[in-house]
Amino acid sequence: MKKLDDRADANALRSLPVPNNLIDFSSNDYLGFSTNKLISEGATRFLENLNVPQNGATGSRLLSGNHELYQTLENTLCKFHQTEAALVFNSGYDANLGFFSSVPQRGDVVLYDEYIHASIRDGIRMGNAKSYKFKHNGLEDLLIKCKAEHSKNSTEAEIYVVTESIFSMDGDAPDLKAFAEICASYNCNLVVDEAHAIGVFGRHGEGLVQELGLQNSIFARLVTFGKGIGCHGAAILGSERLKSYLINFARSFMYTTGLPPHGVGSILSAYNCLKNRTGNLERLKQNISYFNGKLAGLKLQSHFIPSNSAIHCCLVSGNNKARTMAKVVQKKGFDVRPILSPTVPEGQERLRICLHSFNSEKEMDDLLKVVAELV
Repeated sequence: MKKLDDRADANALRSLPVPNNLIDFSSNDYLGFSTNKLISEGATRFLENLNVPQNGATGSRLLSGNHELYQTLENTLCKFHQTEAALVFNSGYDANLGFFSSVPQRGDVVLYDEYIHASIRDGIRMGNAKSYKFKHNGLEDLLIKCKAEHSKNSTEAEIYVVTESIFSMDGDAPDLKAFAEICASYNCNLVVDEAHAIGVFGRHGEGLVQELGLQNSIFARLVTFGKGIGCHGAAILGSERLKSYLINFARSFMYTTGLPPHGVGSILSAYNCLKNRTGNLERLKQNISYFNGKLAGLKLQSHFIPSNSAIHCCLVSGNNKARTMAKVVQKKGFDVRPILSPTVPEGQERLRICLHSFNSEKEMDDLLKVVAELV
């Protein structure tokens, strides 16, 4: 219980928020898919066409839970994301936990960005491989570490390089082309978490990896369905051999009940919207460009982490200050949340602003006027 007291003393104690009627600048629902009627109606049609009456999966996918919609979804993911195989998990957390706790073996090395997501860190801790962090988006630091590990490891040892295409707490991106070149030079396996790029980057929202044409240079990709796709669940994309391995050894896949048929149908329906360009992707991209232009016009750029994604962060040093500023913004009618240490490093607390296809220019103008007054 002392840990709770310590967190309360640091004004960093978490609690569950209640729903509000504020203008949404905090959710990961970048395209508004979570409330899209076309998607909910499409999911129902999938169930009706296949005559699937059940509400639940009924068991693990290895037992009774691998209903027919799973095969349809994984085939759809392979075509859409241009990959050999796809394996659906219950969440992005489960997918990262399963991959990193089982794929890297004893004697292998995992090199990960210092700002990598908690689910990846937890998976690495559960596994048997050695792991070392490199500086955030640090090409030079990564190059040094890849050289060092490549020269001292045996030919049997594998090196995994792990990054996110869009970082959830910063909204920035690594130089993925340079990462891929380094990994090719030193025979490393590049793993990219695309959670916050799906539905935001690419011609149809395929993600940043495909926008850059790097899908054949990646050992494994994580795509999630609870953010830009507006549903729930995730998938690991890679080779058929990787998929078979995960089915046999990823405990977070093996020992849990599968997603319900309606959940899988919702994901399929959302991907149909992406494929048919009915998901307001262009509107989202316009809003991101407009927001960055307003930052420049209001001379706020020095307060924000540079970002071309849907995530924009105004740095505010100190938990108390971040909380206070967030309350002021919320009283003005905008749902903007503070991100506090220890979620982010101490001194880099922030207001995290998420843009959506449904935010209007006036809403962005009014929000930034409030932020400008505060900073």
